[in-house]
Amino acid sequence: MEINNSIPEQFNDNTAYMNILNRISVRRYSDKPVTSEQVSAILHAAMSAPSGVNRQPWEFIVVNEPELLTQLANALPYAKMTAHAPVAIVVCGNKERFLDDSDNNLWVQDLSATSENILLAAHAIGLGGVWTCIYPHEKRIAPVRTILNIPDWLVPFNLIPIGYPEKEHAPMDKWNPERIHQNRL
Repeated sequence: MEINNSIPEQFNDNTAYMNILNRISVRRYSDKPVTSEQVSAILHAAMSAPSGVNRQPWEFIVVNEPELLTQLANALPYAKMTAHAPVAIVVCGNKERFLDDSDNNLWVQDLSATSENILLAAHAIGLGGVWTCIYPHEKRIAPVRTILNIPDWLVPFNLIPIGYPEKEHAPMDKWNPERIHQNRL
C-alpha cells in the first residue's frame, strides 16, 4: 500500500470529508446572531459522537448572555474571544456517567469526540468556533464553576465560542507525510 500525498480525486466532491479538511479555528466573530435552530443542530451533532460503553458522559451549557460571556472571557486565559462571540458552549463531563473501573478516564476521549463534532457541525452550517481548554487546569475549572453555577458532579472540560466568522480564512494544510508510519515505526 502506498499513501498518496494528494487527496484522492474521488473524495473532492464528498461534502462531509471536505468539511473536515476545511474546518478552521475561528477567533473573531461578526455581529450576526446565532439562532436557536443553529445551536440545536450543533448539539444534535455533538450528541452523535461515539463514547466508551455508550455512557455519553456529556452535558452542555449554552451561554448567550453577554455578561456571562464576558465573565468567562476574563476568567480564562485563552478564551478572550468569548466576550465577542454571540454564543459559547461549555462541554462538561458528568461524573455519574464515568466508568468506575480502571478505564475511568475514557470520558476525556468521549468529550473530545463530542467537541470535535461541535466544531465540525458549526463549520458545516457556516459558523466557526474554537476549542478553548478548561480541564485539567483547576485554575480554569474553579472560575467556570462559579460563573455558571456548575455543581461538583460536572467537570467543565472546554469552552467553545461560536459565531459567524468576521472574515474568511483559508484552512491550514496540516498534511505531513513524515508523521505516517506503516506497520512499524
